[in-house]
Amino acid sequence: MATPDPVTDSARDQGRARLSLIYFPYNALVVMPFFAGSTIFWGVMAVVTSQLSQRLGFHCGTAWAWSTCRMNFTRVRVRGRERADSRQSYVIMSNHQSHFDTLAFYGHWGRQFRWVIKDDLRKVPGLGWGCDAVGHIFIDRSNRERAIASMKEAAQKLEPGVSIMIFPEGERSPDGRLQAFKKGGFVMAEQLGLPILPVTISGSHYVLPKKTLRLLPGRIDITVHDPIDPTTYGPDQRDRLMSDVRAAITSGLSDEERDGPPA
Repeated sequence: MATPDPVTDSARDQGRARLSLIYFPYNALVVMPFFAGSTIFWGVMAVVTSQLSQRLGFHCGTAWAWSTCRMNFTRVRVRGRERADSRQSYVIMSNHQSHFDTLAFYGHWGRQFRWVIKDDLRKVPGLGWGCDAVGHIFIDRSNRERAIASMKEAAQKLEPGVSIMIFPEGERSPDGRLQAFKKGGFVMAEQLGLPILPVTISGSHYVLPKKTLRLLPGRIDITVHDPIDPTTYGPDQRDRLMSDVRAAITSGLSDEERDGPPA
């Protein structure tokens, strides 16, 4: 594991801060108003279209996420999509660097899935309405047992070919580096007997770090890895399962994104 270089990190942060000042007028006058308006619009559209079909409503989220990436000049590249069978349901597990992870993946994956998201987002105008209508899975992260039960109950209602998307770190990384994994998603995958699809999202921390609205244009790379079947591990080998999923996700990260505590 590489050792973080404080000097390099400081220089990178200073460079980003200067670019953010230059980009700020466009961000404040164009990107943020567009994002607010499109969130309301596509949230309402998701509610309306989900009355006909949740699958149809899901694509409102795709349009919302794709257009926001384009408005922010964020290029997204997806590699390895062929490793996932479009007819199979998965528990998709990805690292979590930024709010832009959601936009990049949702706008470019092109297949049906349902997010596991914190219950607080249900109250966000537009976003909460749309997510609720489409069938994304809200959980109370303050209660682990109840959260796992909610995920399992929701997963059992999914149609064939619809996957579940979860961030095993539980929350966004403060510095873009991979953090320790929580066990909830792995327990659910074991109980449901669904394969885990490891996904790496790289570069989103540069576009939008945690706890800031200072956006920048950028490129986000999404790498899909080979599925991992949790049923081949056994009930006493969860740590090895977590380690294997972590290793797959880590393999798609840059050196500076890999530093963090082990699973």
